[in-house]
Amino acid sequence: MANAVVSRPGQANLTGDPKALFLKVFAGEVLAAFDETNTAKSRHIVRTISSGKSAQFPATGKTTAFYHTPGEEILGQQIAGNERVITIDDLLISPVFIANIDEAMSHFDFRSEYSKQCGAALARAFDQNVYRVLVTASRTSATVSGLSGGSEIVQAAALTNADALIEAAFEAAATLDSKDVPKGNRYLAVKPEQYYLMVNSGSKAIHADYNPTPNGSFAAGTIYRVAGFEIVATNNLPQENVTTGNYQGDFSNVAAMAWHRSAAGTVQLMGLSTESDYEVRRQGTLIVSRMAVGHGVLRPESAVSIVTSATA
Repeated sequence: MANAVVSRPGQANLTGDPKALFLKVFAGEVLAAFDETNTAKSRHIVRTISSGKSAQFPATGKTTAFYHTPGEEILGQQIAGNERVITIDDLLISPVFIANIDEAMSHFDFRSEYSKQCGAALARAFDQNVYRVLVTASRTSATVSGLSGGSEIVQAAALTNADALIEAAFEAAATLDSKDVPKGNRYLAVKPEQYYLMVNSGSKAIHADYNPTPNGSFAAGTIYRVAGFEIVATNNLPQENVTTGNYQGDFSNVAAMAWHRSAAGTVQLMGLSTESDYEVRRQGTLIVSRMAVGHGVLRPESAVSIVTSATA
């Protein structure tokens, strides 16, 4: 009796590793899930380095203009400068181990679900760290002498009252304006509960009489902007006392976070990637999704936290 001709769907051009294409699909789904889940990466400054452990972010102050008196020698003037250095953290990983026996018995594509969970886990950790840095920026003194540090706005009802939150957002916008922070690329992060409070508040936020172009939909449960801020609904806004890891702080009073993209930065040494290794001793495949990044404060004047009580 002749042997069956086996078609290996994970094999590239019928040769080599029978799982080669599976890993590519897995890795692609991890990346897609990361991009879909992540809310902070595109909303702050990200720099990629090819080697080293840190990156320097120069910061410059302001200069002045004045009228010239004919005949006076023009000597120039000094502009203050400083820098922020962001260091790469330890490797951030999300591993899964797939046993051969489970893969053989499975009647559904669990690899797809596993890959989504790996991507979501990495995105969640990335987001949490960036938002902690943003809140920290609002509590940090100026990078450059003569400029402002971060700010916080105390609004006790910001977690439960949409009008109070919106009022605080306008105050945050005015605070950024007073520091000459650019009006574009401004964001307001809130928890989903607050997001839907604003949609359902009946306030001016999505009312057609106050918005020439649609600013959301009651029916769809959406709201786009308030006080010039793009609204970001996220579960990763820190609202607890973090006492471990690289990004510690007591964030238990945080209600919302307003910022310009220049407030924080990320240094990326290793982008999101996935690798696998079949282990004969364990009769299965270890798949690891990983990235090497670090986060830090850049320009604290671009960060305003909205809090329920003043930070001690």
